[in-house]
Amino acid sequence: MAGALGIATLLLLPLALWGTAAVKVGNTITQSEFYQRDESKEHQDSEFMFDFDGDEIFHVDHEQQETVWRLEEFGKFASFKAQGALQNMAIGKQNLEISISNTNRSRATIVPPEVSVFPKYRVELEEPNILVCAVDKLWPPVLSVTWVRNQQPVSDGIYRSVFYPREDNTYGLFSYLTFVPQRGDLYGCRVQHEGLPSGLQKEWEPKVPPAASETTQTVVCALGLAVGIVGIVVGTILIIKAMKMNNAHNHRGVL
Repeated sequence: MAGALGIATLLLLPLALWGTAAVKVGNTITQSEFYQRDESKEHQDSEFMFDFDGDEIFHVDHEQQETVWRLEEFGKFASFKAQGALQNMAIGKQNLEISISNTNRSRATIVPPEVSVFPKYRVELEEPNILVCAVDKLWPPVLSVTWVRNQQPVSDGIYRSVFYPREDNTYGLFSYLTFVPQRGDLYGCRVQHEGLPSGLQKEWEPKVPPAASETTQTVVCALGLAVGIVGIVVGTILIIKAMKMNNAHNHRGVL
């Protein structure tokens, strides 16, 4: 995982616009960007994104140098030139060099992430679903997230979000795994981060009732049949008694 185990120097430049003419009072549009470098591995990384009340609007893919809208429909009503984000990253790089010089290469406090795993939809065996691995409250925004199924690596059906900024200047992200629940399967979300020297794995397995054995099914069917027969017998007896009582009443009425 590039950047997680080496020395990473980071610069965060958040911008929040409160109650502007473009949004309702009480809503927030946030521009979040960072530039970071791992000096030990000569690796650098950056992110530029906009969100509305915590939901991503778009981010800029720096490798492809293009704007990526969270929903395709967003790009039909607005536009953003990726070149502007790339220019911001160049400025961020310069500011990082100044920060390194002014702080004598001191490091920010490392904050290990909180990890949880849960299904997106109600779990039913053999029905396609999505597992969500939520990684939250971390700093720096450099980490690796991988999935395993029964301790075997999974590489297909995985999607990872960009880093989402938090009000406390930490970050979070989501990793998604498409899967089909099977009885007995055990899934794990493995997270590696500078604040987790040994890494962390959160596990999840389908919570479904155990399958009934053939013996149990036979007993249940037999009990159901017995209850049904008893009900028929009791009902018949009650009907006969009612008929006798009615006949006796009729005879007394004639006398």
